[in-house]
Amino acid sequence: MLEEYRILAINPGSTSTKIAVYTNDCCIFEKNIRHDTALLRSFNKAIDQFLFRKEIILETIEKEKLDLSQLNAVIGRGGLLRPIESGTYEVNEEMLKDLRLGYSGEHASNLGGILAYEIASLFNIPSYIVDPVVVDEMDSIAKVSGFSLFERKSIFHALNQKAVAKRISKDLSKDYKDLNLIVAHMGGGITVGVHKGGRVIDVNNGLNGEGPFSPERSGTIPAGELVSLCFSGQYTVNEIMKKIVGQGGLVGYLGTNDATQVESMIQAGNKRAKLVFEAMSYQVAKEIGAASAVLKGEVDYIVLTGGLAFSRKFVKDISNRVSWIANVIVQPGENEMQALVEGGLRILRGEELVKVYPAETLIKRKKER
Repeated sequence: MLEEYRILAINPGSTSTKIAVYTNDCCIFEKNIRHDTALLRSFNKAIDQFLFRKEIILETIEKEKLDLSQLNAVIGRGGLLRPIESGTYEVNEEMLKDLRLGYSGEHASNLGGILAYEIASLFNIPSYIVDPVVVDEMDSIAKVSGFSLFERKSIFHALNQKAVAKRISKDLSKDYKDLNLIVAHMGGGITVGVHKGGRVIDVNNGLNGEGPFSPERSGTIPAGELVSLCFSGQYTVNEIMKKIVGQGGLVGYLGTNDATQVESMIQAGNKRAKLVFEAMSYQVAKEIGAASAVLKGEVDYIVLTGGLAFSRKFVKDISNRVSWIANVIVQPGENEMQALVEGGLRILRGEELVKVYPAETLIKRKKER
């Protein structure tokens, strides 16, 4: 008989905190707690919201009469930590320190590991994070940017990409490590990962660096024009960054990050909306084509996931351009809470070994490549 494990998952976002309680793979409670934006602005930094979010989580759980004493673990969304290899990590003092400092940047997701640790400590149970956005398994050759002052970075939707890749492998009765996959996560940001041997050996920096433009981000843009704009005196650094992340992509062209709204504009005869939407799918397809070159054409499956994968038009436009490379599998949605829980279950069931932060093995392996 399968042993029962109960897990609390916590996923802090910029304006909300998602929580869910699972018994094994079954969700018994889920809630997206939305926060007042004016109240959030009263905090100087995202990390200063810790007590506020912790109290709301505990109040919500108490109101729902959920018995936390039955928990086996608490899983938090991983934040902007040091580059680490994929896996489930137990929250420790070193991780808490880096999350509080914002080692690789400030973001609400940095609260995930801290909240998980503090709540787990109340019941003397372990706390974990799973596949944060800083997962770095890129080959050395993929790191070379062409500009000697900096390297390409691995910042991508690791949680969903890894979870979907492993789920599909299981459905196909294959070992994830034996498949060559190209996984395109398509949401507010878009990242296209090359999965080989159980590692993401190449991927675009979906935060503020490169790749297809998305509903909110500019992706790869002409460097010369950007430099000229930066030194034009018309914009501050923050204003430029907002045009790249937040006000780029669909927002910059059409004033909305809602793909459903854009499709309505297209149906109403808006030619500009049609061109921009098709250009976004065109760029995703082109990134997938580039990813196939990394695998020398030996691609088992192409996977389309994330919120934009709910759009039949978007998926069809991409598939029409890339289906000659490999069969396309569509897995819409992000399913982040499920992915967090699955990472925790693999540890509790002994299917994987828990990893210790910071991952010295990653540094050693990179030197060996």
